[in-house]
Amino acid sequence: MTLTTWLTATRPTGPQPLDRRDRIRILAICCLSLFLVGVDNTIVNVALPAIQRDLHVGVAGLQWVVAAYTVVLATLLLPAGAAGDRFGRRRTFRTGLVLFTLGTLLCSLAPGPGTLIAARVAQAVGGSMLNPVAMSIITNTFTEPRERARAIGVWGAVAGVSLALGPLLGGALVDTVGWRAVFWATVPVGVAALVLCTRYVPESRAEHPRPLDPVGQVLIVVLLGSLTYGVIEAPTAGWTSTQTLLCGTLAVLAVACYVPHALRSAAPVIDPRLFRSVPFAGASLIAVCGFAALGGFLLLNTLYLQDVRGWSPLHAGLLTLPLATLAMVCSPLSGRLVAARGARIPLVAAGGAMALGTLLLTDLRATTGTGQLLLSYALFGLGFGMLNAPITTTAVAGMPRERAGVAAAVASTSRQTGQLLGVTLIGSLATSAVHGPLRTGFAQASHVGWWVATACACTVLTLGILTTGPRAGRSAARVARLLTPGAVNTEDGGSR
Repeated sequence: MTLTTWLTATRPTGPQPLDRRDRIRILAICCLSLFLVGVDNTIVNVALPAIQRDLHVGVAGLQWVVAAYTVVLATLLLPAGAAGDRFGRRRTFRTGLVLFTLGTLLCSLAPGPGTLIAARVAQAVGGSMLNPVAMSIITNTFTEPRERARAIGVWGAVAGVSLALGPLLGGALVDTVGWRAVFWATVPVGVAALVLCTRYVPESRAEHPRPLDPVGQVLIVVLLGSLTYGVIEAPTAGWTSTQTLLCGTLAVLAVACYVPHALRSAAPVIDPRLFRSVPFAGASLIAVCGFAALGGFLLLNTLYLQDVRGWSPLHAGLLTLPLATLAMVCSPLSGRLVAARGARIPLVAAGGAMALGTLLLTDLRATTGTGQLLLSYALFGLGFGMLNAPITTTAVAGMPRERAGVAAAVASTSRQTGQLLGVTLIGSLATSAVHGPLRTGFAQASHVGWWVATACACTVLTLGILTTGPRAGRSAARVARLLTPGAVNTEDGGSR
């Protein structure tokens, strides 16, 4: 059997009834793919100094190793979700696993920075087919609202755990085997997920799949691509250089063209009507701000611990153990809190703890005490652990089943966009302020980045309060009626 035939193979025709054990198994397989992508998102950060030494790249090159993956992932999540609805979720999911695993293998074999960045792009193309399609599979597998809420809570918890474990696993692998091991380690996981998906996940499609929107997709690529290139290269080219200003102009033009296009299109990449839901709009902004803080935190912390303090990757990874531990503990707790009490408490806790954690590092010095670092990591880990579940649950809550996958994909896109902005903007601001070598100048230069991360965390706290009240819930109900085929959107909320 050829690879093409195997990928396009489906189960026997006819609906297959799913019992509780089947549903849990499918959830576990989807969460395995999420764990794969989440760990890869952060495990690479600890390896950056080793990559820098081995492949002879500067800080801008390191930013591209992270940003190339993130920008491609952010731009393709939504069309990948639409492709799953149209061509088959299981088929798209398996194709993503194949591409992601092959891209990961190519990363481990890359002889230079150019090939590593290209392999990261290939990895991201596959990764874009995993999370939004997996969320669509989950929402169509768990049809009972309370059971679906619990499943989404587990999903959010796994996202938090995987992202938090990355630095710890990366440190151990880089120190004992080498930086290429951070890619080797996830290849068996990808193969296992592929085999299990083939065996246990049934095929499904949307009853009314959304049309593709190539014009909107191109505009989003131009927006994120020009913004990323301009910000990463600004410390070298100059923040007021022609190159930087041209990139900024392209980004603004892309937004200016996308808005009227989306308003005219019958099925835009991102439907503006979704943002009439206050919880959905709030979840998207919270995801951007929260993950911008995370992206900046991981990049600045990695460069500080290894380049300024001179600690090994394993030592640096072990120091982040409080972050990983508290994120793992708090992620499932957050899911249960969301199911029992709603999103407000976890979001307020997330924003407050993350803000305190980054605030402790706004006066970072080369001699900052280990106790202060550990306290900062613990607070940030606690906050980040509380963050993921309410984002996903709030974004999807109240949406019609056929829109749940799109809503989850927008939330995932917001996460990736936030992390992209954190790596590029916070990293570039800190790099621009460095005078002399990193070892002597980076700690002082990083202060501006820590203040930006603190502002992002404070925004999470504020939005967590403003977007989770009764009025916000009523706006979500109105949008659900608006998006439900055949519903009548009246002022008194009636529908037929």
